[in-house]
Amino acid sequence: MAESAAVEFRIDRRSGVATYLQIVQQTKQALRLGVLEPGDRLPTAREVVEATAINPNTVLKAYRELEREGLVEARRGLGTFVRRTLGSAAVTTGPPLRAELTEWIRTARAAGLDKDDVSALFTDVLDSTFKGDQDS
Repeated sequence: MAESAAVEFRIDRRSGVATYLQIVQQTKQALRLGVLEPGDRLPTAREVVEATAINPNTVLKAYRELEREGLVEARRGLGTFVRRTLGSAAVTTGPPLRAELTEWIRTARAAGLDKDDVSALFTDVLDSTFKGDQDS
């Protein structure tokens, strides 16, 4: 049996975001960052349930949504496998942009901003930068 890719889902029960959507969003982020690549197997529903204490049907709903979007495919008796990646962040930007962003976040923390402040500022700049783009 193939080993699951190194992705661990973190469920925030206070976020207001449906649990299955958190799994979908985290999977898409892993695809964008190159953590998941075509051919990788996602954790089984049982593995996710054991790690997060959520209902197995919630995991299956998330995986069905990812399959509907053409990102993964279920192989009967084998598991759910990545079909394609998203974006090109891991390929084209890699370490240089990540290092710059890390330094920017350290500067923001040194200036007294907490995680929510940094997130709000980043999201505001991101949204205003991509304003009018269809992909935003």
